[in-house]
Amino acid sequence: MTNKEIKELRNLSNEELLEQLSQLRIELRNLRTKIGSGGVIEKPSRIKAIRKRIARILTILNERKRGKA
Repeated sequence: MTNKEIKELRNLSNEELLEQLSQLRIELRNLRTKIGSGGVIEKPSRIKAIRKRIARILTILNERKRGKA
């Protein structure tokens, strides 16, 4: 994720971030379910990218909650 993408995340409202967070968690759950059932996914690296994006969103939300941003 580039600095530009991080800045775009910071420009989103809390509601938009929470919506993205929900969608990413659903996608991650679906990928993990597919792997767990013996399936093969096209891009295994997508799981790592989703996890990182979730962490970034949570970090931004926590910073706002604590009043740092």
